[in-house]
Amino acid sequence: MVYFDPMLFPFAMQDYQPAPDTKQSTVAPRAPETALPSSRPVVFETTANRNYLRPRTIDRSLRSLIRSFRYAFAGVGYLLCTQRNAQIHCLIGACAMTLGFFLGLARWEWVLLVLTMTVVLAAEGINTAIEAAVDVATAEYHPIAAIAKDVGAGAVLICAIGAVAVGCLIFLPHLWELYLQVTGGS
Repeated sequence: MVYFDPMLFPFAMQDYQPAPDTKQSTVAPRAPETALPSSRPVVFETTANRNYLRPRTIDRSLRSLIRSFRYAFAGVGYLLCTQRNAQIHCLIGACAMTLGFFLGLARWEWVLLVLTMTVVLAAEGINTAIEAAVDVATAEYHPIAAIAKDVGAGAVLICAIGAVAVGCLIFLPHLWELYLQVTGGS
C-alpha cells in the first residue's frame, strides 16, 4: 500500500478508484465535495505495482492557476534561499550576464547563455526535489537512496560542466579580441 499525507496531497483521495481485482478497499471513496480529515493518511491499494486511479478533472479556474504559480514561486524561493549550489549558480550566472553586457554579445549568444543558465538551475531544482523525496522516504542510510542522491548531484555537475564549456565558447573569442585591442594587436 502507498500512503499519502492528506495535508501534503489534499487531492489524493478525490478520485480514488479501487483496483479491479481487489475485494475491498482500505479507505472508502469519498464524494468530491466532502473534506478529508487531516489526521488520517490516505491509502491507495496497489496491484502489480500500479495505482488504479481515475483521471482527475482539471480545475481551470483563475484561482487555481494563481495558486499553482504561488506554489511554483515558493519552490523557486526555497531553492534559492536554502541551496548553496543554486546560490553559486545564480552568482556565476549574474557575472556571466554582466560580462555579456560589457562585451556586447550577439542575440544568438544571449539565447545560448540564458538557456544554459536555465538548464543548470532547473537541474539543481530537480536534484533538490530528489533529495527531499529521498529524505522523506527513508530516515536511515540506504544504498539505493544514496545512489538516487548521487546521480541527481551528478546530473547537476554534468550540466555545470556543459555550462562552463558554453561560457568558454561564447566569451573566449570576445575576450581574445579585447585583449588584442588593448595590447595593440601583437
